[in-house]
Amino acid sequence: MSNYDGNPGAPSVSANVATAIDVGLRAFMLRVYNYMAAGVGLTGVAAFLTYQLTGPELLQSPLMWVLMLAPLGLVFFISARINTMSVQAARGWFFVYAALVGISLSTIFHIYTESSITRVFFISAAAFGALSIWGYTTKRNLSGFGTFLFMGLIGIIIASLVNLFLRSSGLDWMISIIGVGVFAGL
Repeated sequence: MSNYDGNPGAPSVSANVATAIDVGLRAFMLRVYNYMAAGVGLTGVAAFLTYQLTGPELLQSPLMWVLMLAPLGLVFFISARINTMSVQAARGWFFVYAALVGISLSTIFHIYTESSITRVFFISAAAFGALSIWGYTTKRNLSGFGTFLFMGLIGIIIASLVNLFLRSSGLDWMISIIGVGVFAGL
């Protein structure tokens, strides 16, 4: 009788807490995805504008190396100061970083066609969206996959090093396919 619930239709306290956590988590994840979408959008716009404004001259300039390595320098700068930054400063540096990545990636417009860049962007966005929805909605603990996938990563690195000498297009294709699976899992 101690477990008797006189009002079986009323939600329990633990259900209310779980619902509140779920609503809070959903709002948090929505903010994170909005910031990431804005960052990716800024990266794309910065890359395209830099490509349009500089032309192929950027590829022959030493400035290209400065622009390509600038995001790495900014990562070191932000990493050293992230614990002392305000939320607004961290957000601002995130957008500066996103723009710098776009500027550094603008050189790929000189190498690949705009249609292939667009196709790869949308394939990557769709894969990210599908994997993040699966990770968000699954009730399964996915942390057990980490060790297995890390071993797969080590295997990919070793196979890539071996393929530097073999130059096998079949092995290169297999490494690409397996690599997509491993990195998607990680």
